[in-house]
Amino acid sequence: MVEDELALFDKSINEFWNKFKSTVSDTSCQMVGLRDAYKDSIKAFAEKLSVKLKEEERMVEMFLEYQNQICRQNKLIQEKKENLLKLIGEVKDKKQEVEALTATIQDLKEEYARKKETISTANKANGERLKRLQKSADLYKDRLGLEIRKIYGDKLQFIFTDIDPKHPDRPFMFSLCLNEARDYEVSDSAPYLECLAEFQENVRQTNNFSAFLANVRKAFTAMVYN
Repeated sequence: MVEDELALFDKSINEFWNKFKSTVSDTSCQMVGLRDAYKDSIKAFAEKLSVKLKEEERMVEMFLEYQNQICRQNKLIQEKKENLLKLIGEVKDKKQEVEALTATIQDLKEEYARKKETISTANKANGERLKRLQKSADLYKDRLGLEIRKIYGDKLQFIFTDIDPKHPDRPFMFSLCLNEARDYEVSDSAPYLECLAEFQENVRQTNNFSAFLANVRKAFTAMVYN
């Protein structure tokens, strides 16, 4: 009886032990599986995290490169802006120079036109005076034996004859021109007359050229008889 009970207890103990070992073995296997799954999960997560970090690094690098490009572009834009402002300043200066030059040219044109008109008026007046002189010359040649020639330097040479009774063809002469002030200027008398300067001043004041020629002839005549 006791042996049967011991045998039954021993059997129960063995069954409990076998069942415990089986349970422990299953739990151990489950733990190992969970551990392996955890390791695989951690590894996969680490790989994903590594990939994500690399992507983030590339994004940061791209952002920094883009930022550098923007800085370079801004620098180029600033340089172009400065060059453009400089060019605009130069264009303004050139424009002012052109305007000043245009104004100067216009002033010169107006001055030239005034001088041209003045010269034209003076030439016209000189032409009229020369016509009067030529008309007087024709008259004087017939009455006073006077010949008028145009010589170098836009001068007129006045030659008197029929003054010396012994030598009727003997010439008595002087030269005359109009100076820059448009006044009569007498020179080169032959023979020399001391009173020629006085006669020149008189004709400038009176503009009576006939009286001037008559006085010159009288002076040459007086020289012959004296």
